[in-house]
Amino acid sequence: MSETIHETTASHPASRTSALLESLSLRPGDGVVLLLAAMMLLTPAVGVPHEFMLQDTLKSMVVAFGTLAAAWLLLWQNRQRSEAMQWHGMLWMPLLLMVYAMGSMAWSHTYLAAVEAVRWFIFFVLLWVGLNSLTRERLPVLINGLHWGAVMASLWAVLQFYLNVNLFPQGATPASTFINRNFFAEFVVCTLPFSAWLLVQARGSAEIVLRAFFMAFNLVAIMMTGTRSALLALLLLGVILPAIVRLYRAQLGLAHWRRSQVWLALAVLLLTVAGLGSVPTGNPQIKAEKQGDTALQRSFFRAASLAKSDEYTKGSASIRLLMWKSTARMIEAHPLTGVGAGAWEVVVPLYQINDELLEDDFYAHNEFLQLLAEYGLVGWVFLLALLSYLSLTAWKTWHDQRVEAQQEAPLRALVLACLLALLVVSGAGFPWRLASTGALFAVALAMLAASDARLGYRGYSLAVALPWRPQGARLLMIVTLCCLVVAGYIAQQAAACERRLVAAVKLALTVSRSDDPHHPRWDPVKAQILQLTREGIAINPHYRKLTPTVADEMVRWGDWENATWIWASVVDSRPYVAGMLANIARGYLQMGQNDKGLAYLERARALRPNAPMVRSLDVALLSRSGKQEEAVLLMRKYLLDGHDDFDLLTSAYQLGLLAKDWPLALLGLERRNQRWPALAWDGWLKMGDIYALPEVADDARALQAYRAAVAVVDEAQKEAVRQKVPPAYRARL
Repeated sequence: MSETIHETTASHPASRTSALLESLSLRPGDGVVLLLAAMMLLTPAVGVPHEFMLQDTLKSMVVAFGTLAAAWLLLWQNRQRSEAMQWHGMLWMPLLLMVYAMGSMAWSHTYLAAVEAVRWFIFFVLLWVGLNSLTRERLPVLINGLHWGAVMASLWAVLQFYLNVNLFPQGATPASTFINRNFFAEFVVCTLPFSAWLLVQARGSAEIVLRAFFMAFNLVAIMMTGTRSALLALLLLGVILPAIVRLYRAQLGLAHWRRSQVWLALAVLLLTVAGLGSVPTGNPQIKAEKQGDTALQRSFFRAASLAKSDEYTKGSASIRLLMWKSTARMIEAHPLTGVGAGAWEVVVPLYQINDELLEDDFYAHNEFLQLLAEYGLVGWVFLLALLSYLSLTAWKTWHDQRVEAQQEAPLRALVLACLLALLVVSGAGFPWRLASTGALFAVALAMLAASDARLGYRGYSLAVALPWRPQGARLLMIVTLCCLVVAGYIAQQAAACERRLVAAVKLALTVSRSDDPHHPRWDPVKAQILQLTREGIAINPHYRKLTPTVADEMVRWGDWENATWIWASVVDSRPYVAGMLANIARGYLQMGQNDKGLAYLERARALRPNAPMVRSLDVALLSRSGKQEEAVLLMRKYLLDGHDDFDLLTSAYQLGLLAKDWPLALLGLERRNQRWPALAWDGWLKMGDIYALPEVADDARALQAYRAAVAVVDEAQKEAVRQKVPPAYRARL
């Protein structure tokens, strides 16, 4: 079978195109790989410079359009082909997951299952395109795209770390063009094997210096993030990559390197890591974390934290352990069918015990566990097939001594190293579900699959020739064009939805953080917030990442009615989120609709019977039913039992005011000040107001509380807090 895919016509107008391509040092068929390389460069390199679209939404668009465009071009180039195309056994795996996801739309969460089906479809198409276009001659083009995409992403991260360049909105920095620095680190660490391949392919000292510098540059950028799973993968690659280079030094052409060039490469790598890694950050947010001011310090600090016992009881690792335990219970309950593609975030509250609250998480932070929980037996088949294929590929790469196999072996080993790093970070994150790392996963498998086809591995890999006819190619071209149109529509709708919801969130925050959110001047803005939210929910009623925030802010200015229906729209899609059910119950109680409030309270109680939010609602229901004495007694019992939840303590303060039980109100505020010192200024102000009441008339304690409120804030905030003190006391501060 031909190693490359050619046009089958000799005398055809396309021959003129071939001549033009040859004049540009391109061969017919190279355009597909150029598209893939451009996609893998742009996906990590570009980001959204505003908050009105999430970063991974843009990256998903780049991957989807890049994959479908490459597929259409491949089909166009082979529209008159009659020779067989390539097929590989691993192509069945994403197809299997896609079919399961489509089936689970009928019995699980329809929207999330559809999203999963689309994800695995794009994965399948990208794998098939790579299999049929990645020849040995074209691989350097793709590898350069991967490498320079990682370099560009690292450049943004380095600028954020050193110069506090905040071009792209994100959470914890440095996250480059990603919303989360873990996502960035997980992607870049998986590209290091390809950077190593480019380094050992260098010829001449200048080229060696340049490539060694950029590989070290990417390595330092990873260290800046302090992402522990990426650091663990980096540690493994630090052993594996030198071993691969040493083992295949002859095939890699290192015999042409002089000894001085070897030492030059090592010196550039070490000096760059030591030099850039020792420069302190200029980012105040990173300094405030107090986890090291340099890349070297941060990497050592974060890696060492894994050896601390409290990391697994109080730190972020403890949260992941709770997720994994809940996911294990999910797997135990649904070992064969799973809970449905994408439905982990919907049903995870049902598998939490001891009132664990993971309701704001969307992923299990372990790809393997989530795959098994959602896909059941189908997930087991995929996972076992993947691990078996990679193991057999490693064995074949090691043992096949044929000349052509040895020529392929170095790059195959490096691709396996890339996938090993991906598997490591997949154990503590969700990189398969992100655009950059998900595309890298498919591309790496495509490299191995194309190599299997070239080497004739038709046994374990199930690599076969796929019958091909021009009519089929033309039909698939039409299907691909339809997919591009659908992708364009989905992208437009996603952008419109996020733009409206983010705008609503920003406006709501502006109003709630103003000095007087109840002032009539905000009425037109509040109407705009409501309109934007309605339009966003109409486009996508399943978008629970943003819509609850709007409702939470509406409560701050007393709009319980609109906040409640927004929460209810989320519960329609995620019915087991106890916190959201409790919010709706509180909303109905505030509006005097006690029957509806009780119904939602019972739903919340069924999920979290001992949760503080349920306890505070029990008290609120008694109070609004005219049973204040019972409410006060129950609240005092909860406080004596040591329940210090924020919502409960705030309810204690409010109940104390309502019942004129001043000791109860003061106790709630005192406990809240201790547990949440960032809000102590507000607590002290409220305590001062209570002491200043005529019924209490404790002038000395009122003045003391007001002074404490001013004392606990920064110098820049003191005047604002001072203005909140009643005039009679302000002059005495």
